[in-house]
Amino acid sequence: MAMKIRLARGGSKKRPHYAIVAADSRMPRDGRFIEKLGTYAPMLPKDSEDRVKMNMERVQYWMSKGAQPTDRVSRMLEAAGVIPKKDRANLKKGTPGKAAQARAEEKAAKKAAAEEAANAPAEAPAEEAPAEEAAAE
Repeated sequence: MAMKIRLARGGSKKRPHYAIVAADSRMPRDGRFIEKLGTYAPMLPKDSEDRVKMNMERVQYWMSKGAQPTDRVSRMLEAAGVIPKKDRANLKKGTPGKAAQARAEEKAAKKAAAEEAANAPAEAPAEEAPAEEAAAE
């Protein structure tokens, strides 16, 4: 039986509350589980002690039996110091798409043109002023 240590969602709409459970990987997310190992309340501040509570002895027991934590649970265990921190592939999910890159380039070009226009009139009157003085004499 393939075991997972994962989150089971509870709480009402837009007010999530999760139970950290040991479950068969074939069961649904909020379905049958074998044991509740802790809780996770994402609505609480990040520095709150009650945000993540886990029974570490039971978590280590299930991991010794071959249970694999999901990505989110493994991050919690890394923060608790139970498992070593993994190197994760930082895919290009954070980079903007083609359209957003094109908009950014256009905006940068407009900004550069505006800066050039702002600098050019400041220089032109300085050159014309001596010419006007010479003509007046």
